Amino acid sequence: MLIWLGGCPTRQERRSVLVYVPARPAAPAPPASNTPKVLVIASPPAPPDPTLALLDPGERAALSLALLLRADRLLIDDWDGRAEAKRRHLLVTGTLGVLARAHQLQLLDFDVALSQLSQTNFYLSKQLVDSIRHWLLTGQKQT
Repeated sequence: MLIWLGGCPTRQERRSVLVYVPARPAAPAPPASNTPKVLVIASPPAPPDPTLALLDPGERAALSLALLLRADRLLIDDWDGRAEAKRRHLLVTGTLGVLARAHQLQLLDFDVALSQLSQTNFYLSKQLVDSIRHWLLTGQKQT
């Protein structure tokens, strides 16, 4: 299970998107008409956790929901949200991590996706991009 922060039409909606990613099946995937629903809109837990008050509402909701559901991983790009998730022993990944994994699975070309992403207002840290490229080439994380 993966909690994804994003996809909300407005900031006032304070919802998180829950994506269930099943383990890779041994058998071929079912036809599209039989594919299970994988996207669920979930409300954040109430009452909100007061220890998360310094985070933005979206990060707060995603983190609370990830903790409640004991998510395997939290997809979050916000540095403060990532730090708090790690402090609470959640595994985290960001947008670039998802793109890198999709590249490994040959679902997309990392450099093409990165080029497209760089044409948006998404902040790309050169250090992080270099680190991910190194990991993709060598299979080893930089320290």
